[in-house]
Amino acid sequence: MKSLILVLSLLFSMNAFAAETETVGVKGMVCSFCAQGITKKFQEQPEVSKVEVSLEKKFVKLTYNEGKKLTHEKIETLLKDAGYEVSFDKK
Repeated sequence: MKSLILVLSLLFSMNAFAAETETVGVKGMVCSFCAQGITKKFQEQPEVSKVEVSLEKKFVKLTYNEGKKLTHEKIETLLKDAGYEVSFDKK
């Protein structure tokens, strides 16, 4: 019984420290060069720990450092300045 409680408490505590992610739709991304540029731009941001770009599905998934997050305004500015349109309704 104690083992079960220990395992369950470890599982719940691991979820508490899970990194927050956000997926943003990107319109106008048409080639791997576009994806590389977006990746580089977001990797430069101190709030972001990991960037995943799907050229096929037209989205960027941002994983944030603990306790940090980019505002939608900042994300929109970064992408619009690079020539893309943004959609925040991606899941």
